[in-house]
Amino acid sequence: MDKIFGPGNLFVTLAKREVFGTVGIDGLAGPTETVVIADDTARPDWVALDLLAQAEHDVLAGAILITPSRRLAQAVQAEVARRLDAVGEAALSREAIIGASLAAGGGIVLTRNLEEAFDLANAYAPEHLSLSLADPWRWVDRVQAAGGVFLGEGSCEVLGDYAAGPSHVMPTGGTARFASPLNVWDFVRLISLVGLDPAISREVAAVAARLARAEGLDAHACAAEARIETP
Repeated sequence: MDKIFGPGNLFVTLAKREVFGTVGIDGLAGPTETVVIADDTARPDWVALDLLAQAEHDVLAGAILITPSRRLAQAVQAEVARRLDAVGEAALSREAIIGASLAAGGGIVLTRNLEEAFDLANAYAPEHLSLSLADPWRWVDRVQAAGGVFLGEGSCEVLGDYAAGPSHVMPTGGTARFASPLNVWDFVRLISLVGLDPAISREVAAVAARLARAEGLDAHACAAEARIETP
């Protein structure tokens, strides 16, 4: 095989790291993460459920709400606590994992405004960025680094996990600053072709020889100069 693709747990990531260089990989996936940016129009119960769903993955998962609304922040915090304290049929089966995840990598951040919220999200570069906003499309251009953006409360990240698409193999750990979700280009290799006619070859060779001499690579310079001397 030439390249390995696909998501997995910690053991899959460690295995991919071991073979990287011998074969290609699509990336090293870390713990999953979701940032929810919400304004005062968001439903606290829905935001809370989105955070709980993310935290359910793993004790290392990140579930963060960023909002300028203190009212919303307090309501979400109360709803999360209520859900975690539920008993009987309403109890969450992975409550212990959720609690550990929220304690280690979750939380709520109050900002002065939505602009600051997006600045923080871009610095964090989350795998998933959910925009629980009155007009999410208005803010799309503010997103500079995220694996996937989920626009509006109806487009929750859980739907992306299972059915909404596109690819849900996304960059984690801040790598969304320079990486993209798995896509068709990951399955494509580019091969460079260099084909110069004699006149262009002599012109380029003169530049190459000068650079090679400056680097002290005499054999490089001689190989280039031979092309200049050839009629």
